[in-house]
Amino acid sequence: MAHTRRSPERLSAFSDGVFAVLITVLVLELRPPEIPTFAALLALWPTWLSYAVSYVFIAIVWANHHHLMRYASEATPRLMWFNFAHLFSVSLLPLSTAWMAVSELAPQPVAFYAAVFFLVNATYVALIFDLVGRAPADEVPPRERRIMRIRSVVTLAIFAFAAAVALRYPVAGLALCCCCLIVYLKPEAPGGEDRP
Repeated sequence: MAHTRRSPERLSAFSDGVFAVLITVLVLELRPPEIPTFAALLALWPTWLSYAVSYVFIAIVWANHHHLMRYASEATPRLMWFNFAHLFSVSLLPLSTAWMAVSELAPQPVAFYAAVFFLVNATYVALIFDLVGRAPADEVPPRERRIMRIRSVVTLAIFAFAAAVALRYPVAGLALCCCCLIVYLKPEAPGGEDRP
């Protein structure tokens, strides 16, 4: 009996559900200050900054994942495991965010946070190589493939550098992570055409 082709739609729907749960968990961790004043609220700026960056990060990761999954024609076992690895790495974000926020941007928690960004990007690179690598040349032109790969490998190196920098200068390490996020605000590779 021949197996039918496994559609990637279920994989995308499951992934969307995981991203929704992660955003919910992230937001549920926010706590108001014990003292009812604006000064007390402002004193929690490391917490608010941590959660704001993480929320934007999850949104960017979801948008890029959604864009990349458009190249999937079949949910192969390799794609499913790469996708699970990617979702696992993203699932570490609420933990790393909470630790960084509670520590008020202490060096080791910020370094761990940057390391989570590195892991998320590393698993995204695996998805790129699997999906874009198998896509026909007329669907993904060579220039766009090259730009996608270069962008992902360069940001991977910057996340690794940010983790190392954060051990000495945590705010600088976090700033490096934020700079990398800007590169992914538009999921399409620079110069690449958006596809419906």
